[in-house]
Amino acid sequence: MIPSPILQKPLGSDPVPFASTPTEASQLHGRFLHITDLHPDRFYSYGSSTDSHDACHWGQGSAGLYGAENTDCDSPMTLVNATFQWVAENLRDSVDFVVWTGDSARHDNDELIPRTEDEVIGLNELLVTKFVEVFGKKDNINDTDPTNDFTIPIVPNFGNNDILPHNIFTQGPNRWTKDYIHVWRNFIPEEQRHSFERGGWFFVEVLPNHLAVFSLNTLYFFNSNTAADGCAEKSEPGYEQFEWLRIQLQFLRQRGMKAILMGHVPPARTDSKHSWDETCWQKYTLWLQQYRDVIVGGLYGHMNIDHFMLQDTEQLDMMVIAGEVRPEKQPRESSEFTIQSSAEYLTELRAGWSKIPEKAKALTGEDREGTWPSFNLGNEKRRRKSNHEHFLEKIGGQWGERYSATLVGASIVPNYYPTMRVFEYNTTGLRQASSDIKTGGCRGMASASLGESQRHSESKHSKKRRFVKPKPPSKSQPPGPAYSPQPLSLLGYTQLFANLTKINAAFASPRTSPTAKFAYELEYNTRNDSIYGLVDLTMRNYIDLAARIGKYTPKEAELTFDSMGDVEDHLHMLKKSKHKKKKKHHKKRKAINKVWFTFVNRAFVGAKDEDSIRDQFGMADD
Repeated sequence: MIPSPILQKPLGSDPVPFASTPTEASQLHGRFLHITDLHPDRFYSYGSSTDSHDACHWGQGSAGLYGAENTDCDSPMTLVNATFQWVAENLRDSVDFVVWTGDSARHDNDELIPRTEDEVIGLNELLVTKFVEVFGKKDNINDTDPTNDFTIPIVPNFGNNDILPHNIFTQGPNRWTKDYIHVWRNFIPEEQRHSFERGGWFFVEVLPNHLAVFSLNTLYFFNSNTAADGCAEKSEPGYEQFEWLRIQLQFLRQRGMKAILMGHVPPARTDSKHSWDETCWQKYTLWLQQYRDVIVGGLYGHMNIDHFMLQDTEQLDMMVIAGEVRPEKQPRESSEFTIQSSAEYLTELRAGWSKIPEKAKALTGEDREGTWPSFNLGNEKRRRKSNHEHFLEKIGGQWGERYSATLVGASIVPNYYPTMRVFEYNTTGLRQASSDIKTGGCRGMASASLGESQRHSESKHSKKRRFVKPKPPSKSQPPGPAYSPQPLSLLGYTQLFANLTKINAAFASPRTSPTAKFAYELEYNTRNDSIYGLVDLTMRNYIDLAARIGKYTPKEAELTFDSMGDVEDHLHMLKKSKHKKKKKHHKKRKAINKVWFTFVNRAFVGAKDEDSIRDQFGMADD
C-alpha cells in the first residue's frame, strides 16, 4: 500500500530582524532571497523509517513531523508549507526579488513509488502555487498578463531532478522546455520565451534598466548529463548557451546594467569532483573574467552544503576554450553527495586555497582610499612595500581580478537542516529607481533580438564559425561590482535555518504549548561575523577568507582546540625551550584552524556533531 501524503498546514512563526520600516512602494529594500532544493515529497510519512531503502515512506522509525534531518529523505509537505508561511510572515515585505535555483521535485529514491513525468511537473506547479500565496498580487484578477501576477520578480531554474530521467536533458526544444514554459509562464518574460523553449535559459530584469538575473540551464554543462557533450562544439546546446550569454552580457554592458548569474549545478572543480564538463568550466571562467565589469556574482544550489568556490583565471586554457584541444574526460558525478564525499571535496578546496599567495588581506580603508575612482594611485609607493606589490601582482592587481567567486546555498531539503539565504546589496542611487518592478520588460525584447541577428550574421559568413572571445572591459572602466564596492555590489548575507532536532522534538512532546511555532532562526550574518570577517562580498575579502581557511599553521588568534586539556597546555608545547627537556604530564592537545572548522561546520548548517566533523575531516592532524 502506497503511503498517504501529509498535507498539514503550517503553524505561525516568530518575528526576525527583516521587518521593513514603512516606505513608499517604489523604494527598494536592498535585499533578495535565495532559496534552493526544496524537494517536496507527498509520500513522506511521519514516524516512518529513515533508512535509505525506506526513504521515509515505509516502516516505523524516527521521521519527524517537519522532516528527517541528517538523512536522505525528502521534504514533507509540512516543511514546505511551514517554510512558505514563515517567508510570508517574515520576508515577504522586505525583499526585492527571489532567486530560486531548482530541484523542486522529490528524488527518485524509492523503487516502489517510481516518479512519473506528471508528478515531477505537478510538484513544480505546487511550488509555483506556494509562491503565488506568498508573493502574488491580490488585485489583478482581470489582468491578462501572466508576468504581472507577482509583487516582486521570481526567477526559477532547472534542477537535475526537475526532469525525468534525472540528469538527462536533451537538446531543445524538448518536452521539458515546452512543459515548463507553461508551468513558469508567470516568471518568464514574453520576449524571453523563444530562448527558453530552445534551451531552458532566459533572464529577467529584476531591477529594470539596472540589474538582470540570468537563469542558466546548467544541465547542459553538467558532467552527468549523457545527452550533452560540453561547450566546445558548435552543435552542442552548451556552446549555444554561452554564445547567447556573451551577446546578452555585451548588450547589458552597452546599457550600463549589471547581472547576477544563477543556476542549479555549480562549477565545482577539484580532483574528486568535476560537476561541469571542463570545456564549460573554461568558458564560464573566461566569461566571468571578460565581463567582470558587468557581473555581480554567481549563485547556485544542488550540493546541499553552504560554501563558496573560486575560479582562477591562471587555469584557463585558450586551446580548450576555442575547441582546438579536447580535455581528458572526467568521471561522471555520482548522484549521491554524502558527508564522506563532501569531506573529500571540501578538503580539496582547502588544499587549493592553501596555495593562495601569502599576505592576502581584506581591503581596508588604507587600501581603498575611498574606492574607485577616488583611489589615489600616486600614493602607492608611500603606502606599499615591494612585497605587497608582489602579492597584488599574484592575485591580479589591487582588486584581485585573477579570481572570481561562486556562492553555493544549502538546501531546504533536510539532508542537514533546512536553510535559506537573504542577501543584501548596495542600493546607493537606486532607491527611487524601482517604481517599475515587475517580471521582464521591453528591454529584454531588444537584447533577445540582438542575439538572434548576431547569430544570423555570423552564420552567413562562415559555416564553421571561429571562436569569438568576449571583449574585456575598457581599460578606463572602474573595477566591477564583484571587485569594488559600488551600486549593486553584494554587501553580505544572512543565513537562516530551521533546527529540526528541536522543532520535531517539541511537536512530538505531549507538553508542547498549542501556541508553539515553527520558525527559521539566525545561523550567522556575514556583516557582523567575526570569524569570516567579510567586510562585504567583494573579491579581495573572499580571497582573504579562502587564504585563512587554507592555512595549516594559522596565527594563535585563529586557533581553536579540541576537548582535551586547556589552551595553556597547547601554547606551552609550542615553545621550544632549551632548558626544559623533561617531559611534562599534559593531556594531548591538537590545534585546529577555527576558520576552517567554522567553514566546515557551516557547510553542514550546524547539523553535524562537532566530534564527527573532526573525525571526518581529520582535524586532529592539523
